[in-house]
Amino acid sequence: MPEGALDGVLVADFSRVLAGPLAAMTLGDLGADVVKVERPEGGDDTRHWGPPWTERGSAYYLGLNRNKRSIALDLADAGDRELARRLATRADVVLESFRPGTMARFGLDYDTVAAANPGVVYCSVTAFGAHDRPGYDLLLQAMGGLMSVTGEEDGRPLKVGSAVVDLVCGLYAAVAVLAALRARAADPDGCGQRVEVTLMLAALAALLNQGSAYLLAGVVGRRLGNRHPSVAPYSTYTAADGPFAVGAGNDGLFARLCAAIGREDLVADPRYATNGERRAHLDALDAELDATFATRPAAEWVDALTAAGVPAGPINDVAAAYAMAEEIGLRPAVEIDGLRLAATPFRMERTPPAVRRAPPGLGEHDAELRAWLMDAG
Repeated sequence: MPEGALDGVLVADFSRVLAGPLAAMTLGDLGADVVKVERPEGGDDTRHWGPPWTERGSAYYLGLNRNKRSIALDLADAGDRELARRLATRADVVLESFRPGTMARFGLDYDTVAAANPGVVYCSVTAFGAHDRPGYDLLLQAMGGLMSVTGEEDGRPLKVGSAVVDLVCGLYAAVAVLAALRARAADPDGCGQRVEVTLMLAALAALLNQGSAYLLAGVVGRRLGNRHPSVAPYSTYTAADGPFAVGAGNDGLFARLCAAIGREDLVADPRYATNGERRAHLDALDAELDATFATRPAAEWVDALTAAGVPAGPINDVAAAYAMAEEIGLRPAVEIDGLRLAATPFRMERTPPAVRRAPPGLGEHDAELRAWLMDAG
């Protein structure tokens, strides 16, 4: 049995920071051999992003670069550039996240690589596609509409607390690469293809129902705090000792909620008979719910609602979230070489994802990779 679903797939990872490295790491978790190409002076930007720092470097970098080997290549140097070309022409997948035109200057663009390696799946991750404008997750959350729907109704726009656009972009890149590999396998000539993923389109995709509300109904979303634009009750509520979350996504769940908290009168109120009516009278409904929830601690309400089959939960910090996942048997973290890393968030029965290599030091595998590439012809 192969070590992973992508055992035997070689990935040349020229990307840096988040979206590209995340896509490459996902392929690595699935069994691909990922060679991370970094500049000799400093390597990937995230090696220098901290705090927090560990004895092995930046926690940011370590969280995005397991299951890779690192080679330091100066693409401005003719000799190193030739090694990069050899790597690209042997790879099944090339991932890059430079600004448009950069790879062409080094002779590593899709057309040049595909001429020598027609089976290559060549994935470019950019901020705005051919439009040569730099972008980080913060800017894309702002420009892509996410900030406009995140934050309190009367407050300023806020970004999500993690780099959600980079996350979505990296996962879309991995999905597209996997689909292109499947198409190559089915092609009689084994031809690969160019794959392009942009942070801007990823940001728009991440709008989900907010995006479809605009496209299909012309409704421009706005900040609603923790409320939902279409569903009620679906928010955070304040118990005697602090807030907790409740999501009653249909009329049946609302009836269960009301029974669990001793407020059957709310079900009988015509203002709350349907989801549409509840959403139209949300201020009044939330006031009723908060008044009841204020009488007991959050944990008691969470237990009562969960027992009734109503989705409810505490507002965990990161440590509590990992602890909760551990408690319910989800195994959210893995350890390798003394490092505790986030587990791959999916399971596969026959070819399970695995962490086989710790995140590499800059140029850690230079000797073996240079020797291999010198023999690559």
